[in-house]
Amino acid sequence: MDKLFDFGLTWQLLGFPFVQTALLAAAVLGLVAGMLGPLIVTRRMSFAVHGTSELAFTGAAAALLVGVGVEYGALAGAVIAALLLGLLGGRESERDSVIGAILSFGLGLGVLLLWFYPGRTVNKFGILVGQIVSIETTNLIVLVAAAVVVLLVLGVIYRPLLFASVDPHVAAARGVPARTLSVVFAVLVGVATALGVQIVGALLVVALMVTPAAAAARLTASPWRATVLAVVFAELSALGGILLSLAPGAPVSAFVTAISFLIYLICRFVSYRRDRTAKVTSADAQRVAPVAR
Repeated sequence: MDKLFDFGLTWQLLGFPFVQTALLAAAVLGLVAGMLGPLIVTRRMSFAVHGTSELAFTGAAAALLVGVGVEYGALAGAVIAALLLGLLGGRESERDSVIGAILSFGLGLGVLLLWFYPGRTVNKFGILVGQIVSIETTNLIVLVAAAVVVLLVLGVIYRPLLFASVDPHVAAARGVPARTLSVVFAVLVGVATALGVQIVGALLVVALMVTPAAAAARLTASPWRATVLAVVFAELSALGGILLSLAPGAPVSAFVTAISFLIYLICRFVSYRRDRTAKVTSADAQRVAPVAR
C-alpha cells in the first residue's frame, strides 16, 4: 500500500522529462476526447469507438513489427477503421454487425502480428494497456499536430453535425449532408482514438472517449455545458491516472479507467438525487394546488 501511494516518489518522478512529456500528451488527449465525447454519446457511437480502437491496435502492432513509430501505425489503422465504419455502416440496422465484424477482424489480426514480433513483451503489453515511457518528443509532436487538425475540422463541421446528431430527419430535410458528416466525424474519432493508444492502450481508450461524456450527460442537457464538463472530466482522468500510476509503475489505463468510472458514478448519483428532489417538489406542488383553489 505504501508503494501504491508513495507521494514522495511521485514528486521526484515529475522531474523526469518522459513524465512531463506524458502529462502533456495526456492533457492534449483529454481535450480532444472531451470535445468529441458528447457527440459520440449523442450519436450512439460508443461501440464504434471500441471497434475503431481494435484496428488502431492492429496498426500499432504492424508498426511495431516493421520498426515504424507506433503512433503512425495506430493512426493509419484507426483511420482505415473509421472509413470502413462510415462507408459500410450507413444503415442503422446493420451498424452494430459491421462494427462487430471489423472489431473481431482487427483484434485477431493484431494478436497475430504481435505473435510475430520478436521484441520485448513490455512493448506488446504497452500497446494494449498504455505505456507512458514510450512517449517521446517526436510522439508528442505528432499527437499535437493530429489533435490540432481534429479540433479545427470539428470547429468547421460542429454546428451542422450537432444538428444532424440531435434531429437527423429535420437536418436531412434542410439539406444537411448527414452521410458526409458521419464519415468525416468517424475519421475524427479514429484519429482521436489513435492518439490514446500509447497513453491508455487500445483496449481501454474508450474510457476517455466515452465515459467522461456519459458522465457529463447525466448533469446537463446543454451541448456546450456537456462539452465543457466532458473536457474537465477527461483531463482529470488522464492526468490523474498518470500521476497515480507513477509510484507503483503500474499500467496507466488501470487508474484512468478507475477515475473516469468513479466520476461517472458520482454524476449518476447527483443526477438521481436531483431528479428525485424534482419529483418530490412536483408532487408537493400538485397536492397544494387544490387546497389553494
